[in-house]
Amino acid sequence: MKLQSRLLSLAVLAALPALAQADDGARALDPILVTATRTPIALQDSIAPAQVIDRTQIESSQATSLQDLLRGRAGINLTNAGGLGKQSSLFLRGTNSGHTVVLVDGVRINSADLGLAMIQDLPLAQIERVEIVRGPQSSLYGADAIGGVIQIFTRRNQGDFAPHLQLGGGSNGLREASGGIGGSSERGWFGADIAYQHSDGIDACRGSATLFTGCFADEPDRDGYRNLSKSLRGGYNFNEQWTVEGSALRADGQNHYDGYYNFSETRQQVLSGKVRYTPAERLVLTASVGRSDNESDNVGADGVHGSAQTHRDSASLQGDFGVAEGQLLSAGVDWSEDNLDGSSAGYRVDSRRNTGVFVQYQGRFGRHQLQASARNDDNEQFGNHATGSIGWAMELDHGLRINASYGTAFKAPTFSDLYDPWSGVPTLDPEKSKSANLGISQQGQGWRWGLDVYETRIDDLITYDAATFRMQQVEKARIRGAELTGGVVLAGFDIAAQLSYTDPHNRTNGSSQFDNWLPRRAQQTARLDVDRRFGAFRAGLTVQGAGKRYDDAANTVKVGGYGTLDLRAEYALTPSWSLLARATNVFDRRYETVAWFNQPGREYQLSVRYQPK
Repeated sequence: MKLQSRLLSLAVLAALPALAQADDGARALDPILVTATRTPIALQDSIAPAQVIDRTQIESSQATSLQDLLRGRAGINLTNAGGLGKQSSLFLRGTNSGHTVVLVDGVRINSADLGLAMIQDLPLAQIERVEIVRGPQSSLYGADAIGGVIQIFTRRNQGDFAPHLQLGGGSNGLREASGGIGGSSERGWFGADIAYQHSDGIDACRGSATLFTGCFADEPDRDGYRNLSKSLRGGYNFNEQWTVEGSALRADGQNHYDGYYNFSETRQQVLSGKVRYTPAERLVLTASVGRSDNESDNVGADGVHGSAQTHRDSASLQGDFGVAEGQLLSAGVDWSEDNLDGSSAGYRVDSRRNTGVFVQYQGRFGRHQLQASARNDDNEQFGNHATGSIGWAMELDHGLRINASYGTAFKAPTFSDLYDPWSGVPTLDPEKSKSANLGISQQGQGWRWGLDVYETRIDDLITYDAATFRMQQVEKARIRGAELTGGVVLAGFDIAAQLSYTDPHNRTNGSSQFDNWLPRRAQQTARLDVDRRFGAFRAGLTVQGAGKRYDDAANTVKVGGYGTLDLRAEYALTPSWSLLARATNVFDRRYETVAWFNQPGREYQLSVRYQPK
């Protein structure tokens, strides 16, 4: 495994020197990014390290899940407990899985109970674009944004109204079907989609009831998964001043497990609405409302039953004022209320409100760029928390750019952290962090590269103590890391490489766990994507993997590193019809990202897609 990790890192690094040899005729793309500033900016102008994955990239990757799409990307550590649809946790820049705010069309979907975003149930067929912003963002988004923010935008159709569909199947009884219709006119746009995914699954857990390890059960069977999702979205421009838009996404899942629970039914629903008013050339006012719902109903052997239903209502008002050429002042207020509609755990507290007020300044002065923001959150349970950030960037000659930023963030303990009858500790305090980032990047005609180094210090980090089966508070944690990214179009090959190093440690003096790795974070992750079109035929590969990690805070359970190779091909039968084929984990590597929980071996997939051009 150590050799595989080294070879994977070398493969990524080997792709980066080719940046200097890019095709002169290649054109650098300039995607738009919204999440980093809550206003539209060019991706290359973002001071915070960021990445955009658009619909074209999603389709060309042939990924079957959101975690499949995100795995190995800069700053991201992913764990999965047994294959498609199983619990997946995302650790951004070495922070906890609840330290990343996940938004769908601007609405926060992190569970009001556990604080996690159930990314395994978000269907790729409904996603238009994913924006990843790394580093603290609490000064814009409030609690939880210690590691960063990931925003998912549902599909938005452009051009004439037309249908689209995709059908496919593959190993382990995979069946997929998705389709919809959408388009736009001069003033408005509308779309509707439905998607179905069903897999017989793999044996999720290799645990043993005798050893009392893993999932505490020995159930060598297939653990299947099913997801049915639907989405609606639309918008209308009444005139140059008034615009309205809205979206709805619902995903219903059924999952089989090994262990305490054997079966669950889940529902994730997101509703959003937005009104934008532009009374003057330099003034934009935006009002938005949203609601996210998370429901689960879990059944185990011998009549074991558990359930949870939570929802979050939210509203926001933001004003963007162009104070001068190249200078923008934004201010706003965010309100939210978390509610546990029902839980078999019977928490003592089942609702709380939060009101956040923020202000942000963005300015450009010749080659210099400045961004500063401040926010105060009034949490009904934990009072006021002030956060802030400041960032600076400078453009140099030959496309070089340097940047530096510093920010603070916080996270309020979740209802589960505080009141879970088995693991909760009601005296937990909010977590607080300080982070600094230094970066250098360069972009040319058809090529780019970037290097960011960072350090994050977290006080009162909340973790689970396997020795006591209860939550605990780590007095101090320190995370240092670096991310190297690059992309080039070379001799017709589209090459993208990402290599991350994360060093997450418990730094509590006097603790028995002093200098231990924080659990479930690999120090090295990497991803290399190579694609090439040959007329009507397109082929590609993805090499990705991670180094070793520890599954527990005591660092007694080691999970080995791994590397995998995926291959894909696409053939355009006609301008509208395409045939797609994919093979994942080609060398059939056996590996885990969570101790005792299996990952799929070699798998194949074949699909047909109809999409008018």
